[in-house]
Amino acid sequence: MLTIRPAINADSDAIWGMLEPVIRAGETYALPRDLSREDALTYWLAPDKHTFVALEDRTALGTYFMKANQMGGGSHVANCGYVTSVDARGRGIAAAMCEHSQDEARRQSFTAMQFNLVVATNTGAVALWQRLGFEIVGTLPGAFAHPTLGHVDAHIMFKTL
Repeated sequence: MLTIRPAINADSDAIWGMLEPVIRAGETYALPRDLSREDALTYWLAPDKHTFVALEDRTALGTYFMKANQMGGGSHVANCGYVTSVDARGRGIAAAMCEHSQDEARRQSFTAMQFNLVVATNTGAVALWQRLGFEIVGTLPGAFAHPTLGHVDAHIMFKTL
């Protein structure tokens, strides 16, 4: 049974264990591939974010953060980032975290959710977000420097909550 709860300091090793392969691959997040553990955790667990972990039998299988996409006039729109453990991919963890994040966003009075940079070559994520009701509202040509494919498109995806 999957449980999703707010992250605590004791989750740092598990979160880093999920983030590091994604950061090092450099294929889906616009983060430096050589980002240190300390800097990655500072980013993922920053005070402006609400960070969660998805657990099964006390094993972390995923993590996500949620924050306001912008300040001021854009603060009613949530923004999230999701990472699933390499060993847990294809098991519905990302879908469960996205559904949880939408419920949490509504609870926190957000009225929409926006993903600012969904790498177009990450076809699994694009398809999942579309299945969960997100629309591609814009495509940024060549906006992501993929480590093996060169400059690839990135989508802005949006959903009213």
